[in-house]
Amino acid sequence: LATSADNPENPVTAEKVRLGKILYFDKRLSKDGTQSCNSCHNMSTFGVDNLPVSPGDNGGNGTRNSPTVLNAAFHTTQFWDGRAKDVEEQAGMPITNPVEMAIPSEDFLVERLSGIDMYNEMFAKVYADEETPLTYKNISKSIAAFERTLITPSKWDDYLTGSAGALTLEQKRGLNSFLNVGCISCHMGTLLGGNMFQKFGVYDNYWEYTKSAVIDEGRFEVTKNEGDKYMFKVPSLRNVAETHPYFHDGSVADLGEAVKIMAKVNLNKDLTSTEVSDIVAFLGSLTGEVTEEMSSMPVELQ
Repeated sequence: LATSADNPENPVTAEKVRLGKILYFDKRLSKDGTQSCNSCHNMSTFGVDNLPVSPGDNGGNGTRNSPTVLNAAFHTTQFWDGRAKDVEEQAGMPITNPVEMAIPSEDFLVERLSGIDMYNEMFAKVYADEETPLTYKNISKSIAAFERTLITPSKWDDYLTGSAGALTLEQKRGLNSFLNVGCISCHMGTLLGGNMFQKFGVYDNYWEYTKSAVIDEGRFEVTKNEGDKYMFKVPSLRNVAETHPYFHDGSVADLGEAVKIMAKVNLNKDLTSTEVSDIVAFLGSLTGEVTEEMSSMPVELQ
């Protein structure tokens, strides 16, 4: 796993990351002051809230499961439906979403933060070459800079770089099953996912197995292209053992059950209990470390 996730259009500096982290944890970025980015993408629980769907600032619930923010900067698109191209674009969208953080407008938030001395000083320092440092775009860029540091290498990376003992025998069996069953056909690359869209339910309707309350048409809702019905971004499997519940609607709580369902509806394969437990063991090798630097509440907000 790469040690940095750089974007030439948003260079990462220590000051920008610090500002972004404060913004990420600050509930003043929601209309009624009840939600921060960290509320749904909680850094103390691997960048998720472990809820099927997340409550918003106004008490209503979203319709999709909050994906982990860890390693998200490496993804080729953001959100389950890929409606944002990168974390810079993504970071600003929940803030003005009426169901999420419910800020009425971009100008509303800029005006609110402009009344806080700490933010005026920090934006002026980080964006010193700009005539107006505190803008909505720079709020998003700062949060994204923090997100670009949330990288969690794991034992899987040790194994890939030559440490054969990094995985247990069960995990190695699981890796073989992962490859032989065909999971790798979608969960590929450094992140084991995050780099393509795939139909959820190639052989069967997914909702017949997940018992989903709502049938979500996925990327179709963005593109209105019939070919995108039930297409979702393939999630990265990094830290997947910690980011339950699973799927776009958080409809399945158990990782083993999620593995069985995916094998059935997308690969038309019935896994044995041993195959499932071995694959789950392998997926455990993808759990990295969330450092204190990532997860601690900024002193400025304490």
